[in-house]
Amino acid sequence: MPRTASPRRRSRLLRYAAAFAVLAALGGYLAVQYDSSGSKNQPRCVVEATDEDGGTSHRYEMSLAQAANAATISAVGTTRGMPERAVTIALATALQESTLRNIDYGDRDSVGLFQQRPSQGWGTVEQIMDPVYSAGKFYEHLAEVPGYSRLPLTVAAQRVQRSGFPQAYAKHEPDAALLAAALTGRKPAVLNCTPSTATADGPGDAAQVRAELVRAFGKKVLPTAKAAGASASATVSVPVPATTDRAGSKAAPRRGWELAHWAVAHSEALRIERVSYADRVWDASSGWRTERTKGEEPGTAAVAIRVAQ
Repeated sequence: MPRTASPRRRSRLLRYAAAFAVLAALGGYLAVQYDSSGSKNQPRCVVEATDEDGGTSHRYEMSLAQAANAATISAVGTTRGMPERAVTIALATALQESTLRNIDYGDRDSVGLFQQRPSQGWGTVEQIMDPVYSAGKFYEHLAEVPGYSRLPLTVAAQRVQRSGFPQAYAKHEPDAALLAAALTGRKPAVLNCTPSTATADGPGDAAQVRAELVRAFGKKVLPTAKAAGASASATVSVPVPATTDRAGSKAAPRRGWELAHWAVAHSEALRIERVSYADRVWDASSGWRTERTKGEEPGTAAVAIRVAQ
């Protein structure tokens, strides 16, 4: 006759099982801290901005891979003419669905930043794994939601996603709004990234930077006619039309800061070592600083993106 466990023994076994479950959950949490490249996903990008009246600051940290994905989501949205609210909705959705990681797994056949399903008509796996494509499909469906910009974020996101946990999007709204303000250019010089030492392992490719700019922002982002020797240059110059503020002075428009932040977010992937716009310069070692060229006025210069040599 088999022996039955005593109440004390059963209690001990239950405690061991609970402890094992906690360790397993911790292991799962640590596992998602690795990005798709396999490197440890430590916070290497920071967005920090104060509220409108200069009060409490809001800070969000992420890896460079997450920052690059967020910048792509924003760029695709603004290029489609979507407002900042749409970008906030998209970013909150991606934060919930994938933590801004372009993963090739998920519930059933879900993949990518937005966990879109090929079986539900979102595209092929290869298409959905392209952040530009998947973001475009999200905005395409969001634009079909009547009055989405006036709806609560959870409602707008759910109309697109049809998630089993629609309220989960709400917790990401503050972080998504902060990211959207930076990545659409409304908040200047608030995104700082520190690329890993891998950036020094080889030179960057200005042609690749141009190609990625066009993929994210469309063909109009760069001049149609290339200047002589541009292909050999280490710097990509992206023209930004100057705007005028209420006082009649030239001002740096949001478009310039959107492009500048996009470049900083992609600094590791594209081996970008320096970004300059208006009177600010970012580099991999010191972040943003003020550095105005003699005779230059804010808003008159292009965004200059220099790759490592």
